[in-house]
Amino acid sequence: MPCTKERLLIVDDEPAIRTSMSLLLAEIGYRVRSAHDGFSALRELRKEIPDILLSDLNMPGMSGFELLLVVQRRFPEILVIAMSGAFSGSEIPSGVSADAFYQKGSSMSALIQILRAPPKIRRSVQPTSGGTSPLWIQRNGSEPLGKAQVAIACPECLRAFPQVFKGSDSDVREVDCIHCGNSIQFEVVESSNRMPQQAFRRGAGTAFAAHGTSTASN
Repeated sequence: MPCTKERLLIVDDEPAIRTSMSLLLAEIGYRVRSAHDGFSALRELRKEIPDILLSDLNMPGMSGFELLLVVQRRFPEILVIAMSGAFSGSEIPSGVSADAFYQKGSSMSALIQILRAPPKIRRSVQPTSGGTSPLWIQRNGSEPLGKAQVAIACPECLRAFPQVFKGSDSDVREVDCIHCGNSIQFEVVESSNRMPQQAFRRGAGTAFAAHGTSTASN
């Protein structure tokens, strides 16, 4: 019998694991989606925010270690469960940003028990931005051909990438992150004195607003 209608996102690079877990958890009532790595998971988050994120730790591209850190910082309301076959027991491995841990290869009943009696989330939800301001970025040099460029730290996946631009510094530009595909609006400024903590503006069709304004790169 279905026990829940909670939204669950499963992230694992092994298709067989994604399929088997999705079928079992959907059968007991979860609304299940899946993703094959951290970047594809972030794309799924842009479509709809799940109640629970269940992610493998060792994946190519963006690993689960990176993904869970991003999710806990940006979406503190999501229950985050890490899973891996590289660690044993039920304790959350050191350095893993998760609310619970499931050892891959152990019984599915252990996972269902975690899902049915989840730990309390003690993170506070950050206030959302108004979604109207671009990211302010300081000009930081030129590429070999002499074109101006800046380094953009994506507020979505927290990874940085270079961007060549032309036109005046006051222009608001839009670019897609080369890592996760997130649409970022930014404005280039000359002086760091003009750079307060600004929230970035998401492109049209995005299903959620930013939870914070800090950026970093891995």
